[in-house]
Amino acid sequence: ERRLAETVQYLASEQLEGRGVGTKGLDLAAEYIAQQFAQAGLKTDLYERTPFQKIVLSRGAKLGPDNRLRLVGPPSMPGGPPQVLELRLGEDYTPMSLSGSGQFDLPLAFAGYSITAPNLPYDDYAGLDVQGKAVLVLRHEPQQADPKSPFAGLQPSEHAPFVRKVANAREHGAKAILICSDRFDLEKAAAEARKSWYETKERLARLEEELKQKTAAGLPDAVLQAHRRQIERVQKELAELESKLQPEYDPLMPFESGPPPARKDEIPVLYCRRAVVDPIVELSLGKDLATIETQIDQTLKPQSAPLDGWRVVGRVDIQTQSVEVKNVVGLIEAQGPLARQHIILGAHYDHLGYGGLGSLSPWRRVVHPGADDNASGTAVMLEAARLLASRKEKFQRSVLCIAFTGEERGLVGSRHYAQHPFWPLDQCIAMINLDMVGRLTEDRLTVMGVGTAKQFAALLDQLSAPYGFDLRKVSSGAGPSDHISFYTRQIPVLHFFTGMHGDYHRSTDTADKLNIAGMRRIAQLVADVVEALATGAEVPEYVATTGGIQIPLIGGGDRPFLGTVPDFEHQGEGYALSDVVPGGPAEKAGLRAGDVIVQFDGQPIRSLTDIEAALRKHKPGDKVRLVARRNGQQVEVEVTLAPRN
Repeated sequence: ERRLAETVQYLASEQLEGRGVGTKGLDLAAEYIAQQFAQAGLKTDLYERTPFQKIVLSRGAKLGPDNRLRLVGPPSMPGGPPQVLELRLGEDYTPMSLSGSGQFDLPLAFAGYSITAPNLPYDDYAGLDVQGKAVLVLRHEPQQADPKSPFAGLQPSEHAPFVRKVANAREHGAKAILICSDRFDLEKAAAEARKSWYETKERLARLEEELKQKTAAGLPDAVLQAHRRQIERVQKELAELESKLQPEYDPLMPFESGPPPARKDEIPVLYCRRAVVDPIVELSLGKDLATIETQIDQTLKPQSAPLDGWRVVGRVDIQTQSVEVKNVVGLIEAQGPLARQHIILGAHYDHLGYGGLGSLSPWRRVVHPGADDNASGTAVMLEAARLLASRKEKFQRSVLCIAFTGEERGLVGSRHYAQHPFWPLDQCIAMINLDMVGRLTEDRLTVMGVGTAKQFAALLDQLSAPYGFDLRKVSSGAGPSDHISFYTRQIPVLHFFTGMHGDYHRSTDTADKLNIAGMRRIAQLVADVVEALATGAEVPEYVATTGGIQIPLIGGGDRPFLGTVPDFEHQGEGYALSDVVPGGPAEKAGLRAGDVIVQFDGQPIRSLTDIEAALRKHKPGDKVRLVARRNGQQVEVEVTLAPRN
């Protein structure tokens, strides 16, 4: 347990910067994992005498030098000059990393929350012509404080994410989108900050009292200095929280080195302070944003309208950049004729860095520790590797332990490994994945993929019994983690998971909240499972399962299951497939890896966002016509959509 605690504390420390792609912290994490593999006795000279399988990503984005924005309005008095508001980059506005680049000079309209939801019914674009215009929209959605809201109650629905708002604006002909904070979210953030401020102030008082006690006890100066540094960090945190308690608190979304737009022709997307755009709305519509939000909440009727006489003029300059990342691979080598047969034991070690896209607490640029997601899985993998490497007898099958990079960027590491394996994948008899295994509660442990091999259910029942887990066995091998990269290649998979929680993808996913004793038990069970597979007379017999697993990231908004795995590195038009789920609707219809879907039920598909929007318009059981590009030819298929769960 001490080793597990030390590992997660280090991986989730501020020094490692949230292990985001492009940070020094991610490289430090890779070096640490490599050292742990070597100390455990694993063979690590696999790639040019190192454990590092290197991958070059051209997926980073950064702000270029030429970004500018101004709002130009009608004269404030007859015959006077136009009103001109010059917005300051980083203070009044910032481009978002999912934005397209380019120059624009467009009339402006207010389009509510940029939501079109025919089933509610609610449509911010009904009766509003935004063709060739820029739209100003609010974050999130109406009635967020109402548990009976038709959107998703108190949870964000599928209409809340930025990508959906941008896609909907583009679908209605908008050529740029300005987003500002909604009132509810600002009030909620302030309330959370107030609670955190009191908790942090109490923590600071305790630390200061502890320093007095340590000083009185005559502890070494190095210990006192370390404690003082801890106090300084808490003082800084307290000051940041105090800024959120000010009445004028109205932060910008930080521009992060996240993924660039999914389409080369994506429209400009800019985040503006509410205080900058609110006066324009009030001048044009005779009411401010707060009044508009209240009216929408009360009536669930859009309040969209042109902002007559106002134009948005500017330029967005976003540049892509390459970054090198790496999988970390260690080998527990077997002896005998079956030594090349192997089991892959994997966990991703990256996280969100300083937040930005993907973060569910995105208001400020702050380290997202990722203790449960997925320092916990990495630590459990390392512990299981130690247990397996310490076995006295050599296994008859080898074990490849892999810490995958770039999972949060779209399974980058596992997809790359599956395409460029150390040993051929037809020699891989099973893949065991560990993702978010640090919050064991009431002994509940979920294992997904149990139906992907005939032997898995009985094996798990037998091996888990001594550990007292309340085992939840899920049949499907499809799901949003690294095991899908192997399941799509007809390899049996198991994915261990202790459940979702409120700190997921937030800066509050810290090491002190992990159940270290539970992680130890999971590591022991995983080691037992891998050992059984490495020594058993029988190889797991692959079975294709039906349906997919939906980890609830955003409330509501379930959509049917297509059974495809996107190729996130695809740079052209269309929705490119890196794989199809075995037995899924896409495979049954004849789609395969490498296909690029360009049309869905008559709707043009230019990106992943488009396919998600198209799917949300259908339900399981619907038959839709898809057109895909394959080796320069067009292929047309009919797909019957399936339930996701």
